Amino acid sequence: MKRIEQRFDGYGINLFQDGDGDWLAHFMEMPNVSAFGSTPEKALKELKAAWELVKEQYAEEGRPVPVAPARREYGGVFQVRIDRRVHRELAIEAERAGVSLNALVAQKLARSVDRDA
Repeated sequence: MKRIEQRFDGYGINLFQDGDGDWLAHFMEMPNVSAFGSTPEKALKELKAAWELVKEQYAEEGRPVPVAPARREYGGVFQVRIDRRVHRELAIEAERAGVSLNALVAQKLARSVDRDA
């Protein structure tokens, strides 16, 4: 059987049982794409049908289907606006550590992502 990510073009799937005993499957990145089923397998089958309909709708509107974040290319650069006080504190911390502000923030983000994984 294909891995779930392959079946859904790289989108992550959240699958859980609701209070009534039915199963809900939805894309983690697009929660509005969802489906119910009496078993996990049926919920995933219904989600696959819903995803195909969503892709058809994009095609009918002449729009590209969004690429899952896991399949996008990233350049490693983005800009973040932060409070000037936070900026100041980070700059001081970086100076004291003898690293660039960019390196300090990159380290903090990497630790945060590793902790959440």
